[in-house]
Amino acid sequence: MLEEIKNNMNKFDNNLSPYACPNSEAIRLIEEDDNDIRTPYFRDVDRIIFSLSYSRYSDKTQVYSFIDNDHISKRMTHVQLVSKVARNIGRALNLNEDLIEAAALGHDLGHVPFGHAGETILNKISLENGEGFFNHNVQSVRNLMYLEENGKGKNITLQVLDAIMCHNGEFALKEYRPRKKTKNEFLNEYKMTYSDINAVKKLVPMTLEGCVVRVSDIIAYIGRDIEDAVRLGHINIDDIPKEITDVLGVNNSSTIDTLVHDIIINSYGKDYLCMSDDVFNALVKLKQFNYKNIYDKAVSEEMRNQYEVMFRTVFDKSLAAIKNRDIDNSIYKVYLNDMSDEYLINTSDERKVIDYIAGMTDDFFVKQYKKLK
Repeated sequence: MLEEIKNNMNKFDNNLSPYACPNSEAIRLIEEDDNDIRTPYFRDVDRIIFSLSYSRYSDKTQVYSFIDNDHISKRMTHVQLVSKVARNIGRALNLNEDLIEAAALGHDLGHVPFGHAGETILNKISLENGEGFFNHNVQSVRNLMYLEENGKGKNITLQVLDAIMCHNGEFALKEYRPRKKTKNEFLNEYKMTYSDINAVKKLVPMTLEGCVVRVSDIIAYIGRDIEDAVRLGHINIDDIPKEITDVLGVNNSSTIDTLVHDIIINSYGKDYLCMSDDVFNALVKLKQFNYKNIYDKAVSEEMRNQYEVMFRTVFDKSLAAIKNRDIDNSIYKVYLNDMSDEYLINTSDERKVIDYIAGMTDDFFVKQYKKLK
């Protein structure tokens, strides 16, 4: 009967597109007993949503920090929107929805307090302390491979980890073509992101599902961020150039609908994703509009300077606590005391503090800063 149940769980695998990634090709970094009735990527979805990192999405910045408005997006809202958009595309193209959902829900686990502004500062601190470049997509992979389960990792499939690492929605492309990888090639790419400034820009997903998640990241945030900015009175919807709205529409709903349908129609029956010229060009222009009118103005120079003071204070004092074995410090009480011996032995003190800060929610980070300063 157990085998019959497993076959029932796996029935969609037989109807996938020839370009999809079937469950039978799932690779784990650590082999497991295959007693579970769940398919491998379905299991990954569960492992991700039950992770501590996932719980912290609810108080992490998407674009705007410290906004007293419950309708402004948090990171949790964003990953759910990415998942929905990506599954829509994936279902239409007959791809593996479980792989898509796992990667979409896990893609931003490594985001730091205060979003990209915080990431820029933590990257600077990481470089100054010999720990290489800090990128949130790479930290998301690190969370799942090395930090969850008290430093033992969640043992997520290679395909999901790769899709998470390659998700970066900052780089819009007209075509997304997957590139096959071995386990060693994935691990080498992961390591290179810490030492090569251009490594993240070169990342290409190993599956078509990973490509879907990558483009869905852009689709999910591009219109929703405009909605948030309009709701806060930072821009007016009429500010968007007509050459963009004539193609993508005048609201988030029409933008998502246009982009999703364009990708599905132009990618159907192909081993890669593609957009039409008109839609892609409009997306690029809308992205430029968002950067100029939303992202570059979401955090003032004064706030950026204050954030940097806060990050450096928390980093320096937490690092000093480790060097001095100050076990009463919060880094011990809420983080290091729960971590495995393997993590504690094999991780530099500087990296421990970076991991600690990267995992914080906005509110917890502010509380630690006030306590430490």
